[in-house]
Amino acid sequence: MTTLMMILGIVVFAVGLLISIAWHELGHLSTAKMFGIRVPQYMVGFGPTVWSRKKGETEYGIKAVPLGGYIRMIGMFPPGPDGRVEARSTSPWRGMIEDAREQSFEELQPGDEKRLFYTRAPWKRVIVMFAGPFMNLILAVAVFLGVMMTFGVQDQTTTVSKISDCVIQQSENRTKCAKDDPAAPAKAAGLQPGDRIVGFNGTRITDWSVLQNDIRDHPGEDVALTVEREGRQIDLKAHLIRNQVSKTDSDGAYVQGEYVYAGFLGFTPATGIVQQSFGQSVDRMGDMMENGVESLIALPGKIPALWDAAFGDGPRDADSPMGVVGAARVGGEVFTLDIPPSQQIAMMLLLVAGFNLSLFLFNMLPLLPLDGGHIAGALWESLRRNLARVLRRPDPGPFDVAKLMPVAYVVAGIFLCFTALVLVADVVNPVKIS
Repeated sequence: MTTLMMILGIVVFAVGLLISIAWHELGHLSTAKMFGIRVPQYMVGFGPTVWSRKKGETEYGIKAVPLGGYIRMIGMFPPGPDGRVEARSTSPWRGMIEDAREQSFEELQPGDEKRLFYTRAPWKRVIVMFAGPFMNLILAVAVFLGVMMTFGVQDQTTTVSKISDCVIQQSENRTKCAKDDPAAPAKAAGLQPGDRIVGFNGTRITDWSVLQNDIRDHPGEDVALTVEREGRQIDLKAHLIRNQVSKTDSDGAYVQGEYVYAGFLGFTPATGIVQQSFGQSVDRMGDMMENGVESLIALPGKIPALWDAAFGDGPRDADSPMGVVGAARVGGEVFTLDIPPSQQIAMMLLLVAGFNLSLFLFNMLPLLPLDGGHIAGALWESLRRNLARVLRRPDPGPFDVAKLMPVAYVVAGIFLCFTALVLVADVVNPVKIS
């Protein structure tokens, strides 16, 4: 049964992956057609074609390897200075440039002269290339918000998990009470594990972060607590002691190694699945975007540890880079967890949403052959032309992105090597759900 659920999870993730890729390419396709660019092909996947059908002037299809997709637009690169594809040269760099230029014109038909990608205004080309990653961002935000506001996420609650026996300063890093340690206010007030705090000084409480701030803001004061216990509401009184506790950041997360003096009650909150409000969901989404950008910046620094995990005895860190194979494996493990089916679905949706967020951030890098590289080329062309207009100089014409193809091949080679490294690590030392 476990093997069957593992396979089912992998299949569900693969379907989510295909939908995400198709959704990305739909952004490019729809905007290209909107601006009159001819698109001969719309393909999901690479390799041999599994299925295709031609509708109008575009062939729609699915290929055997679901590791990406593409649309083929006519005239991605401008012709050479003489208006034609230039002759071959002994230079390998020139060969790369002209190969790319020739491929962008190989399906040119009569009447296509005014339907070429490079002839469109730079702002239109920016929209076409940005539309793909933007579709992934839309999908990621919609799924993240939907899951948080309906299924909920694991978070700390106002339910009591454990009561502290005494008051210990956080920096002392000990758990056993000394003879002169005063009793914890929660224990003295009669708070018990399983109690759910629903009121603080007469104000209704539903959120742990609000309760945490209320406790910290009243050091040395007597406070009224309302708790739910076995279906009944009970009113308790507690005297909050001023104690050294861990500092928290603006999101309520503990700052390791930093402490402040604040009000102290003395209990550990239980964790549970908590539905988030729209505002809370937006805040969490913002944190995910920020963490995603930071992870992308930190990616080169994680390569040595990834190499050691793949070819040495090093551990595979939980935040280690993970490829499609690793993500599919995690997707399979999700369906084997001993949790309610609703939470399995929520975790799978979050996995697909995280993949879409990564696609957006990765494709926005200003490097060819990524979408961000074409966006950067269009913006540079716009800057050159506008500057020439202001300075009353001749129009420099389209920026020849094809000249950057040698760089694109180098970047693609680096990405290919990195993908291979991640693949090996995902197979021999995968990231696992704890």
